[in-house]
Amino acid sequence: MTTTGEDHAAARPGPWWWDRWRSAVLDASLALASVVECGAEGYRFAGDAGIPSAAGIVFGVLAGSALLVRRKWPIAVVLVSIAITPAQMGYLMAIVGLYTLAASELPRRIIGSLAGMSLVGQLIVMFVRIRQGTTRGGWELGDWFVPFAAITIAVGLTAPPLLLGLYVGARRRLMESLRERADSLERELQLLAERAEERAEWARGEERTRIAREMHDVVAHRVSLMVVHAAALQAVARKDPEKAVKNAALVGDMGRQALTELREMLGVLRSGEGVRSVRSSDSVPLAAVGFAAAAAASRAVDESDGPCLSELEELIGQSAATGMVVDLTIDGDARDYGADIEQTAYRVVQEALTNVHKHAAGAKTHVRLAHRVSEIAMQVENEPPPEVSTASARLPSGGNGLVGMKERVVALGGVFVSGPTDAGGFRVSAVIPAA
Repeated sequence: MTTTGEDHAAARPGPWWWDRWRSAVLDASLALASVVECGAEGYRFAGDAGIPSAAGIVFGVLAGSALLVRRKWPIAVVLVSIAITPAQMGYLMAIVGLYTLAASELPRRIIGSLAGMSLVGQLIVMFVRIRQGTTRGGWELGDWFVPFAAITIAVGLTAPPLLLGLYVGARRRLMESLRERADSLERELQLLAERAEERAEWARGEERTRIAREMHDVVAHRVSLMVVHAAALQAVARKDPEKAVKNAALVGDMGRQALTELREMLGVLRSGEGVRSVRSSDSVPLAAVGFAAAAAASRAVDESDGPCLSELEELIGQSAATGMVVDLTIDGDARDYGADIEQTAYRVVQEALTNVHKHAAGAKTHVRLAHRVSEIAMQVENEPPPEVSTASARLPSGGNGLVGMKERVVALGGVFVSGPTDAGGFRVSAVIPAA
C-alpha cells in the first residue's frame, strides 16, 4: 500500500503539533535565528527610542520566538511580523511567515489580505528608512529613487516567499492527491481481484452444474431403458426365449451407446488445452485458472457432438422397443435451429420419456413438437400408468430431471411448465425462442 501523509505521521509521530522530529528541529532552528535577529534589532531599536536596552532585547526575543509556531498558527506569525515592522525588526520572521502562510490550506483571500498588509507595512518602513538615510548622508538623488528603492525592497521581501509558498503548497496538494488516487486505485484493484475470484468460483460452480446435467441426460435415459429391458427380460426369459434374446440385444446396444457417449464427453473434457496451459504457469492468479477451467469445460460441452431433432424418432423408437406406447406428432415445417436449441429440445423430450419409464412405466405417452414462426414448442404427456406394469424395475430418481430441464430452457430465454394432468398423468411443456 502507498503510505499517505497521515499514515506516515501515525508511523513516526513528532512532538506536539509536528508530524516529524525533523520538522520540529527545523522550526526550532528558524525560531532561534529569528530570536537572535529580533534581539539584536530590539537592542538597536531601544537605543533609538530611548528605552532600556534590556526591554528592547526582551521584546525582540519574545517577538522572534513566535516563529516556533509557524506551522500551527501561520496567521499569528504573519500578524506579529507586521506588528513589529515599524520597529524595523523581524525580517526573517516576515519571510518565513509569508512562505508558511502561502503553503498552508487557508483560503486565498486570507493569504492575499495578509500578504498585502505585509507589503504595505514593508513599503512604508522602507520608504521612511531610505529617506532618512539619504537625508543624513547628504546624497543628491532624484525624487524617483526613494519610492523606487522602497517598492523594490518591499516587493523583494514579500513576493518571493509568497510565490514559493504558493508553489510548494500546490505541489504538496498535488502529491497528496496522487497518493490518495494511488491508494484508491490499489483498493479498487483489490476489490476487482476479489470480484474476479468470486466470478471464477461462480463460473466453476455453473460449469460443474452444467456438466453434471449433461452427464445426467446422457446416462439416465439409456440406463433407465437398460433397466426396463432387463426387467422385461427377467419376466419373459422362460416364457418367450426369442423375445428374451431380443431384449438382451437391446440392453447390450443401450449399454454400448451410453459408454460411447460417455467416452466422447470425457475425452473432450480431458483434452481441454486451456486448463493445462494456465496451470503450467505459477504466476497466473487463481481467478484466471478458474475462468480458464470454466471456459474449457464450457467448450467441452458445446463442442461435443450433441443430439439434434432429427434423432427424435430414433429416441422414441428406443422407448417403444421397451413396450411403451409413444405417439409422435409434429406440427409445422421443420427447419434448422441453433445447436444449443436442438440439443435442449432433444434433452427435454429425452428426460420426459425417462421420467415416464421411472414413474409411469407402461403408460401411453404423447410427444408433440411444433415448429412456429419465432419459436419451437414441445410437450410430453403421459396417461395414468396401468395397474400391471414394469414398475417392479424400481428405477431410482435423484429429483434433478425436471430441474435440469427447466435450467436448460430458461437459459435460452424459454418457458418451462410441468405438472400433473386432470386425468392422473403428467405433462411437461417447453417453449424455446428460435433465435
